[in-house]
Amino acid sequence: MALLAALAGGIGGEAGREAWQRLATLVRRPFRHDPATTSTADPVVRSAEPELAALTRAPEDPSAAQALSTALAVRAVLDVEFQHGLEEWLHTARRLVEAPSAVNNHISGGTYHAPVIQSGSISELTVTSSPPPPDRPQH
Repeated sequence: MALLAALAGGIGGEAGREAWQRLATLVRRPFRHDPATTSTADPVVRSAEPELAALTRAPEDPSAAQALSTALAVRAVLDVEFQHGLEEWLHTARRLVEAPSAVNNHISGGTYHAPVIQSGSISELTVTSSPPPPDRPQH
């Protein structure tokens, strides 16, 4: 449930968006109902598209995340092909979210007359500095 909410909320940057899109593609696949696992008394099972759309609109809503999680679990029980696809997606998505982000910064040589910032992701940062000193005449 937390993974679904995190991905819907945009965690993981571009990779997270791709994972969310892959889930949407999986959910939109035709429902392959297995008659051996259901009966005529079973409730109507939806594809989970409405729940996916609801969580996309409100990623901070835990009830929307729970609803999608439940819809995916029910569909996985009734559609073995979907279950395999969901397990594969889940494995990949967990690795994406749980993977530590490696940042390697390296500066060598030269003279720097302005701030040097080493970091991972930075947004909305303004750095101001004075102009470099004038060149000294060589004797």
